[in-house]
Amino acid sequence: MTAENRKIRWGVLGCARIARENVIPAILRSANSELYAVASREASKLADCRARFPGAKTCHGYEELLRDPAVDAVYIPLPNALHCEWTLKAAEHGRHVLCEKPLALTAAEGGRMIAACAAHGVLLMEAFMYRYTDRTRQVLEVLRSGALGDLKFIGSTFRFLLSNPASIKLQPALGGGALYDVGCYAVNFTGLVVDEILRSQSRPAADSLPEAVSTQWERAGGVDLQVSALLKYPGGLIAALHAGFNAQKRVFAEIIGTRGALEIPDTFFNDAGALTLTTGDIRREIPVAASDRYRLEVEDFADAILHHRAPHLAPAETRRNLEVMDRIIAAG
Repeated sequence: MTAENRKIRWGVLGCARIARENVIPAILRSANSELYAVASREASKLADCRARFPGAKTCHGYEELLRDPAVDAVYIPLPNALHCEWTLKAAEHGRHVLCEKPLALTAAEGGRMIAACAAHGVLLMEAFMYRYTDRTRQVLEVLRSGALGDLKFIGSTFRFLLSNPASIKLQPALGGGALYDVGCYAVNFTGLVVDEILRSQSRPAADSLPEAVSTQWERAGGVDLQVSALLKYPGGLIAALHAGFNAQKRVFAEIIGTRGALEIPDTFFNDAGALTLTTGDIRREIPVAASDRYRLEVEDFADAILHHRAPHLAPAETRRNLEVMDRIIAAG
């Protein structure tokens, strides 16, 4: 069977909400993938998966799924603190890994995961689905057009009101906290913009790390409920990042340069909308089309496996973003 007509057989480690409601349906919609198996340690969750996805095999425990030779790739939606352990085990079994964000809790942990996957010849990608939206594509087009001039400021906010006191997002042992949960998006978005600056100016990769970081935090129960960080990059660019889950939902970004400013509402979402580009006194809207971000993510990763190419989000980018998160945490 050729790569053109073969489908990647996916196993899903865990029955988290994002898997049930977003990624598994995306696998079922995709052109080059099929849902092969779902694993859980809880019988009730497996029963729910059998009812929702009757064609999939169910496995009692993650090891059982990883041992199945029919599995090509796994999707890991487990709590953040378990990403490293199960990525390493998946790599040892020769399974490609699409792992939820953040890939790891530290850059050192992420480095172990990246090295293990490389050593076992399997692909690894962090699941930042917003990178597959028309909104992100339009942002990159504006940046590459030069309409903003020399970039001086990036602002990125992702927050919402968390109403479930039993949420794993509030459990420090599982890698909870606002920075890990939604702040990682703001870090990734900032890295995306900084990478475009470096490409356009032919500057070294080392300049993609901030030279100074300052933060303010609100913490309770061993996790951060909100965090604001100021990052100063070589060349004078400043980025302001904000994340939280203790107040009104707010998802917004802006990029400001010497010639113009770009406003990006709903930065990480896939619904239709518009960006606003201001140059001087002229404001115009740039339409954004709705996108099937999870399906596109699954299809891209499966295509990378089938055609032996790198996935859209490279491990080097993930490692850099984890280093930035390390610095934010160290500054607090």
